[in-house]
Amino acid sequence: MGLLDFLLGNKTKKIEDFKSRGAIIIDVRSKGEYDGGAIPGSKNIPLQNISSKISEIKKWDKPVIACCASGMRSASATGILKSNGIEAMNGGGWYSLNSKL
Repeated sequence: MGLLDFLLGNKTKKIEDFKSRGAIIIDVRSKGEYDGGAIPGSKNIPLQNISSKISEIKKWDKPVIACCASGMRSASATGILKSNGIEAMNGGGWYSLNSKL
């Protein structure tokens, strides 16, 4: 098992754990990108709006899986969410994440 398999395997297990606890998927791409294709049931909150939605997200009382196009914006969103006490993980690119769900 290579390092990549190890890292991806852990990510898949973490996604499964989050899903089993009713995780909410937040897609942090722009509305236009989201409208062009997204994970069914995900919520679109563009990265620039994440900070203003913290209290709303906390009310869900669920873990969050953030996704975007490539994983860069969702990594930023995950950092913001975690720094505000929300259990969150970076799901990476939405298309790739969708295949793991």
